[in-house]
Amino acid sequence: MKKLSVFNISTFIALFLCAFLSTAHAGEAEIRKSLQAKFPGIGALDHVVRTPFADLYEVIIDEQLMYTDSKGQYLFEGSVYDAKTRRDLSKERRRQLFKIDFDKLPLDLAVKKVKGNGKRRMALFTDPNCSFCKKLEGELNKVTNVTIYLFLYPTFPGSPDIVRNVLCSKDPYKTWEDMMLNDIMPKRMTCNTNTEQVLALGGKLRINGTPNMIFASGMQTPGFAPAEALEVSLNEAASN
Repeated sequence: MKKLSVFNISTFIALFLCAFLSTAHAGEAEIRKSLQAKFPGIGALDHVVRTPFADLYEVIIDEQLMYTDSKGQYLFEGSVYDAKTRRDLSKERRRQLFKIDFDKLPLDLAVKKVKGNGKRRMALFTDPNCSFCKKLEGELNKVTNVTIYLFLYPTFPGSPDIVRNVLCSKDPYKTWEDMMLNDIMPKRMTCNTNTEQVLALGGKLRINGTPNMIFASGMQTPGFAPAEALEVSLNEAASN
């Protein structure tokens, strides 16, 4: 049998990889075209990537991780679990895709609160008229040994005036907690604030709602979470 030279083997491998990648790109293009036809206004769909399981593709739509089949005929929302290890593969993937560099956040725009030794760190985008933000404050009150960077993010009607009153007070964080935990509204005050910069930051980070937490690991967690879940996220971030 004729032996293949190293050159021939290398050429064969290169051609095989090119063919494989071309097929993958063709599949992604077909999926993109199919979904855009079925969901007008869905956008450019910049992220269409084949997953290592079940011939599914992951797509990002409105900052949400979703799944579709190889033809773009079906769209799935939710989590994919490894049945053997019970790992939430989608959760792990979301952490990778939507990670934020915590150390690059403009923390000088935030209201800072150090609790206990303050070694663990988190940022919170919040709104005074958001009911889940108020509920979250009750849970944060149970957590210690953390530094909280509070980005007041007024997107609800009437919130900009309240945020201004909080920021212009003598002790903004205490004023915030008094309002959110004890229903003590801040006195009307006027001063220059950084609210426009915070709103611009939220837009840049694509934060579409409140509450929205960012932990030191870069993991972003939108929505309410109980104190137990906060402890887990803070500890995971501190161990990285």
